[in-house]
Amino acid sequence: MAVPDDAEQSPVGAVGWVTVSIPADGPGEVLLPVRGGSEAFAAWADVPIARNTQVMVVERISARSVLVVLFPRT
Repeated sequence: MAVPDDAEQSPVGAVGWVTVSIPADGPGEVLLPVRGGSEAFAAWADVPIARNTQVMVVERISARSVLVVLFPRT
């Protein structure tokens, strides 16, 4: 069984939903489709984002933290 490389596990580009509102100084929480399932990540954004808003990951900050933008981007 091959071990997936980092690119296969990266959430960058994934589209998910905000499950805990993201305040101006973060973090909130997003649910993302990764590795064949859904996983929660701590999330930051340049603007506050309300719960149940669709977002896209633009950067992975750490193993369990991401930077997101509104999706579709406005």
